[in-house]
Order: sequence, then structure tokens, then C-alpha cells
Amino acid sequence: MSQTVGLTRLAYSRVWHQVSASAPHPTLSTQPNVTPPSLGRLASRIAVLLMGKHKPTFDPSTDCGDYVVVTNCAALHTTGNKKWRKNYYRHNTRPGSLKTVTMDVLMEKHGGSEVLRKAVSGMLPKNRLRDKRLARLKAFEGEAHPYKENVIRFGGKAVGSEGWEKMVEAIRNTDKDRL
Repeated sequence: MSQTVGLTRLAYSRVWHQVSASAPHPTLSTQPNVTPPSLGRLASRIAVLLMGKHKPTFDPSTDCGDYVVVTNCAALHTTGNKKWRKNYYRHNTRPGSLKTVTMDVLMEKHGGSEVLRKAVSGMLPKNRLRDKRLARLKAFEGEAHPYKENVIRFGGKAVGSEGWEKMVEAIRNTDKDRL
């Protein structure tokens, strides 16, 4: 007999989340509603969404995470002097081939989305699901992206945009009245 009760396909369905790298966030920012979230806090939240740890059906061996669309990666917020002192290394296993690039050079060359992708990649588990999870991260330098129709909406307002909580409350109140 099956141990599951109800519709399990709905629990494993993937949802699209939108996150802005430049907008202040009430819980991820060190100064709520003043500064945007720092690179590490933003990357850890994205890693949780990609792994599916926010869902009650989380299992480390299954890939039950969601899609994440990150906008405004050109305006990533870092604290201290990380932008000039943080180094990224790569090596092709040949002697003397160690290459070093600082964060500001990497942002000029590939954009802030590559810096964010490297930060999220470091926070994901190092297993065979890592590449599949990282492929669900869609990062863009500006506000425009082709996934606007996929993002979760309540009453026409995208989750994460200004005023979406009020739309959720309005929908809940109408549901209470209907029942």
C-alpha cells in the first residue's frame, strides 16, 4: 500500500520564483527595507529554493526544487572590499596554469550573473544533482527577462513585487467569505 495521501504530483511540481538583486528585502537584508541583500545572503536563499528545502516533501536524494529568476544582477551588493579582493581561481591540471581573476574583473567580463552563479554553485551540495539544480537558475543583468509569464502571481501581482502581500490577503478574505 502506498504511504502517500493525496495528490503527490502537486507537491513535486516546480514553481517559478522571482528575486531582485537590487531591491531591499525585509528579511534577507542586514538593514531591512534600506539596503539590498548581500551576495551571500541572496545566494543562500536561492540555493534553498533550488534544492527544494522550503517544501515539506524535501528529500536530499530527489530533485524537487523550483526555478529561480534573478533580475538586476548588475547591481549586486557586496560588503567590505570583496569586490576588489575576492579571487576566483581556475586550473586545467597542467603545471603553471593556475589563473586568478578578481570579482570586479569577472563582473566586467561576464556580468554579475556569473558571480551570483558561482556563489550559488558553491552553496549547493557537491553531487550529481548540482548541475541540474544550477540549470534552473536564470540570472539576468537588467529587469527584463523572458520568464514573466511563468512567475507565481496572486491577483496579477508577481510574488516579490510591491503590494503582492495585499493581493494574497484579499484572495484569502474572498475565499473565507465564499466558504
